[in-house]
Amino acid sequence: MISIATWNINSVRLRMPLVARYLTEHAPDVLCLQEIKTVAELFPAEAFAELGYTYQAVHGQKGYHGVATVSRLPMHEVSRYDWQANGEARHVGVQLDGCGVTIENVYIPAGGDEPDRDVNPKFGQKLDFFARMTDWAAKIDRPTLILGDFNVAPLESDVWSHKALLKVVSHTPLEVETLGRFQDAHGWVDIGRQMIPAPERYYSWWSYRAKDWRDNDKGRRLDHVWGSPEVAAQARGHRILEDARNWEKCSDHVPIITEFDL
Repeated sequence: MISIATWNINSVRLRMPLVARYLTEHAPDVLCLQEIKTVAELFPAEAFAELGYTYQAVHGQKGYHGVATVSRLPMHEVSRYDWQANGEARHVGVQLDGCGVTIENVYIPAGGDEPDRDVNPKFGQKLDFFARMTDWAAKIDRPTLILGDFNVAPLESDVWSHKALLKVVSHTPLEVETLGRFQDAHGWVDIGRQMIPAPERYYSWWSYRAKDWRDNDKGRRLDHVWGSPEVAAQARGHRILEDARNWEKCSDHVPIITEFDL
């Protein structure tokens, strides 16, 4: 059994103690981090190695974005795609040496506040990011996982209020349709919803603006684990660590871990 986790950590250097706690208590074989907010040279590589995660692929950027995949199992980096088309560090791909599965770690743009590309360029960039990623997905010819912060909550049960969020970036019909095209391009299986079927409540993000996040529970499922059909068929477990949202100096996202019989 191989366990693979994903977590938008919102600054890995600031929150390394939380990452260390998570790795110590839950011990995934592979951890994919988004929004590491550091260049590779300042990534806490030694701290990860001391925890047993000696295999590392880091695509960093100063102060913004950035992704990293660390592993206790042998792996090697295979790709870095610029789906943003402006040099931002939002993707790194690795291959697990033992089973040949490729893990694509991605941080999709949030898209700003206004769901209209004519008045909000960031929203257009998000849609274009998906379009480039969709073209790539149509050509995949090997077992693949793509996971990370997609910044889209597609289903009604992926948000605290479908009606209230229909015009809010991350849950608009246009974004859901765009995500659907990406899913169809490769026949991706949404493993999170395979293991926790809708309409069961499933959130991975709660805004920092909500004072009592647990009581208000205004969450969204922005973080995803999708797989090629042959990989998804081997998923055996899937868990969301909501308690991590309550840790001191926490990220606004929580880690998700999926187990595979690879």
